[in-house]
Amino acid sequence: MHWSAAGAPGPAAPRVPVVLVHGYNADPGVWGALREDLKAAGYADSELFSWGYDTHRSVNEVLAGQLGAYAEQVRRQTGAARVDIVAHSLGSLVARWYVSFGGGAATVNHLVSLAGPNHGTSTAWACALWDQACRDMTPGSYVVKSLAGGDETPGAVKYATFWSNCDEVINPDASVPLAGAVNTPVGCLKHNDLLGDDATSAGICAFLAS
Repeated sequence: MHWSAAGAPGPAAPRVPVVLVHGYNADPGVWGALREDLKAAGYADSELFSWGYDTHRSVNEVLAGQLGAYAEQVRRQTGAARVDIVAHSLGSLVARWYVSFGGGAATVNHLVSLAGPNHGTSTAWACALWDQACRDMTPGSYVVKSLAGGDETPGAVKYATFWSNCDEVINPDASVPLAGAVNTPVGCLKHNDLLGDDATSAGICAFLAS
């Protein structure tokens, strides 16, 4: 809390705005629980931004650029020099491509990957034949290999992952953790249950405050 010269509490210092990036076949509505937890931790609605996008498009050719444009819009709107990104599932690949290859390393402060297929997931083969985003999530895809080549956590960005050993979508579970990140196991949670888990939300809030 800030205090005025007269000793009365002044307005809280603005926080780094948070961009929330949902996963495959989802929409911004999945962030309801985390948004409430972030507000309970002191964030204002005006500092929380849930980005929506077409989850069937190419991660590197389309989506990362769209995320970059949205992040720039958030920076202009808020006057912030940087943004924080919290991404779930497919959104993790989009956010990481933006940071690694789209200029985001200069404008992102924290990047959180929740149950991200960071090293690919075998379940994506089920839709890879007709869906570009699914192809991007398969083990050994161009996107996965490019992001894993060299430094998985480039720049001055702080990285964290949260992963479950009961994730029915990410196979293997070890696909989520990144070299150079704070990698946190959340126990036995389903893929989408990380979005509403109190302990996971507390971990996210603590990491964003670091």
